[in-house]
This record gives sequence, structure tokens and C-alpha cells, in this order.
Amino acid sequence: MLQTRHVHTLLLAGLLGIAAGWWHRGALPARPQLAPATMSEPVQTPTNTPAFTTRVGQVDYRVTPRYDYELVGLVVSRHDSDAWWDWIHAASNDHLNVVDLCVVWGANAAAGAYERMAFSSGQFVCYVSTDDADTWRPEYVRALSNNHLLTDSPRIARLLRGVRVGDQIRLRGSLVEYAHNAGFAFFRGTSTSRDDTGNGACETIFVREASVLQPAPAWPRWLSRLGWAMLLLGLVLLWKQPHQARD
Repeated sequence: MLQTRHVHTLLLAGLLGIAAGWWHRGALPARPQLAPATMSEPVQTPTNTPAFTTRVGQVDYRVTPRYDYELVGLVVSRHDSDAWWDWIHAASNDHLNVVDLCVVWGANAAAGAYERMAFSSGQFVCYVSTDDADTWRPEYVRALSNNHLLTDSPRIARLLRGVRVGDQIRLRGSLVEYAHNAGFAFFRGTSTSRDDTGNGACETIFVREASVLQPAPAWPRWLSRLGWAMLLLGLVLLWKQPHQARD
């Protein structure tokens, strides 16, 4: 049986492993680890796809494609519309927008500017900050986008919800506007330019194909899992320690 001090060390190591894994859970791959395709611009082309209707979550939507669209890039932040605190999607009866992915590509990826940026996501927005003034160069700022991803395919929805920060992805589909009349008139449009900013600058993509080209670094997840294993083992060993009666 391990001595009590060794068990305490195991417990402490487990807690540190969990904390380190959580802290680095959004670790991004370094610039040399990016696939060459992430350094290209999104491809936007005229579409012949007519408007269509689809039903998701007992709501009927009308979807109007504006352009065909392909995006390859690095996921730097994400927001799941099923998050417990996301009241806007619930209030809007918006079951078609399954996840928002903030993605860098083109010049930002090629220069590794994202490595000097910090990212976070809210409802319908991606926040970006940096202490390096040079990183705010227009060619770097324009080469990132917050993407509202729509699908009526359960398979694609599962894939999109499984995408992690640090994944390098490819999306194919259409830039779309969509609407419903489930109790009230709802409408959301899309940006069709990579140079706009502020409200309305997000791309709304109806996704028909999605793939992960290279997954995010796995070591934070493994470090966290190892930490949990050490913590649980330490708790079991602590419980099995002989009871020492006090005088």
C-alpha cells in the first residue's frame, strides 16, 4: 500500500493535470503545422441552386442561396447553439443554425498572425483581441470570419458539433438567407464580402459537405484524461488507507 504522502502527491498531480489540460484545451497548431489549403481565400461563385424549404425542429424554413461557397481554414473559436445559456436561438425558433465557427484563413494563416491573437465566441459573434499593433493589419483582420453554419442533415450536424478549436476544416455549401414564420416573422441574411465588418459581416452557410483536414492537437485532452485517472486512483487509494485512531 502506498504511503499517505504518496497518495496525496498522486491526487495533486491529477488535479494539476486536469487544470493544465483545461487551460490548454483551445491550443492552436503552430503556423508550420497548417495545411497549405488553409492559406487560400474562400471561394465564392454564382449559384444556380433555387430557393428551397426544409423542416427542422418542427419549424419550416425557407432558404435562399446567394452564392456557392467553399471555406478552408483553422477553427479558432466556436459556439454551439444548444448551449444552455444561448437564449437567442431558442427565442428565435432557430434550429437550423447548429453551430458558429470562427475561422482564420488566407493571409492570417500564412503569416501565423492568429498566434498573436486571442479569440472567444458569443451568440452570433466572434471576439478578437491582441496586444501586438502590427497584428491589426487589414490583411490579417479580414482573413478571419464568424460563420453561422446551417444544416438539415443529422449526420452533418453531428460532425459540425464535434468540430473542436484547433481543427483545420473544409466546408462546402452555399451562402444563404433563411426565414420562417413559426409564430413570428424571422429572417437572417449573410455577408457576401470578406471586407465588411460589424453587424451583418458574418457568413451564413448552408453546409452540404464538411470534413476535418487535420484535427486539433490532442495532448491537452490526453493530459486532462490522465489527470482524471490519477485523481480517481488517488481517491480510491486514499479510501483504502488504514484508519488511524486518534487518542
